[in-house]
Amino acid sequence: MKWDDARIFLAVAREGSLSGAAKRLGVQHSTVSRRIHAMEKDLATPLVERHASGYVLTEAGEELKHAARRIEKELISFEGAIGGQSADAAGELRVTAIANIASTVLMPYFARFSAAYPKIKLSIEVTNNSVSLSDRDADVAIRQTNKPSDTLIGTRLTTVASAVYGARDYCAAVKSGKAAEKWIGVDCCEYHRNWTKQAWPQADHEFYVDETSLTLAALKQGLGVGFLPCFLGDNDPELVRFKPPEKQHELGLWLLYHRDLRDTKRVALFRQHLQREIKQAAALFEGVK
Repeated sequence: MKWDDARIFLAVAREGSLSGAAKRLGVQHSTVSRRIHAMEKDLATPLVERHASGYVLTEAGEELKHAARRIEKELISFEGAIGGQSADAAGELRVTAIANIASTVLMPYFARFSAAYPKIKLSIEVTNNSVSLSDRDADVAIRQTNKPSDTLIGTRLTTVASAVYGARDYCAAVKSGKAAEKWIGVDCCEYHRNWTKQAWPQADHEFYVDETSLTLAALKQGLGVGFLPCFLGDNDPELVRFKPPEKQHELGLWLLYHRDLRDTKRVALFRQHLQREIKQAAALFEGVK
């Protein structure tokens, strides 16, 4: 069996659908379907069965998944070992980061990295969902957390402070007694959801959002107050701090990567680059004015 076939099958096993596997691999749906059918024909046994919830692996499919994962693990280990020996950094580097930080404060850092290392193909994916670096969903993950996974290698880049923000006129009206204090209901992440519940336990929200960029837009419309990372709130002239940052609302900004890739040249260069960039902008992340 060719590794490329096993790689396609592994994507189907992980995603649970042909369309998901196609998106993951950057190929057509028909390509994945054709290759899976060809594998089943060559092996003379079904590997997947279609159910209402998606594709389910057969017994043979489960065995192939375990074998393919072992091969993948060996290839990752080899890539990490040989990648650290190369003096010329090249290849693809897949980075996943949450949307509110990737599209704002980190984007200039990404741009400068690409300019400095043009042979490295930098691929940025934004997602607020968890990713499995062990399953090669990405090479590097940038996450805000105080509890990074024990199974990953990580570098703490800085501390991200958060504060309560609101529109300038609205906050002035609330503090002068001319407007009632209202909080925007948020469901963008566990942290902001819990912090909002603690700060405003009555939970009588008139407006809800599920993404930090929507919180920012809603605050600017005077729909209430809410938590934002200081690197977003302090950078918007239409917003002011309604309440200052507190220690309990601090999160670590981590760069996480697969332990077998820690010595790979492009991963090491990216880590060092972000460390330098973020060190220069520490006050922005830490909410220091």
